[in-house]
Amino acid sequence: MRMIFVNLPVTDLERAKAFYAGLGFGFNEQFSDEKTASVVIDENIVVMLLTRERFADFVRGEVGDPSRATSVLNALSCSSREEVDDLLSRAVAHGGKPYRDTQDHGFMYAASFTDPDGNVWEPMWMDPSAVQ
Repeated sequence: MRMIFVNLPVTDLERAKAFYAGLGFGFNEQFSDEKTASVVIDENIVVMLLTRERFADFVRGEVGDPSRATSVLNALSCSSREEVDDLLSRAVAHGGKPYRDTQDHGFMYAASFTDPDGNVWEPMWMDPSAVQ
């Protein structure tokens, strides 16, 4: 089994936690402290929110500022078009911002938003019959 851990720098940990809770995600308190929060998106997908100072402990050089420059797009599969729209709505309601226009290609549907720190998320749905 493989897992993915996405590490994101945040300027205000409590604000970031409220945002991700507003998306409907839970937290693993065992791997959270005053400088980090372990957000459980799915059984094998975890986002580690780290204060910028804590994030700096893991990188060489400067910590990038996602509010100024985009360096990664985090695509997240959804079970339906409605779930894509729901995540976008929740994101905006909890301090996020729309990033690009919704894309509807018939067999694939995607939206995008930033969290309060500027980290980009792209919830997307793809018709299962299109990938067979």
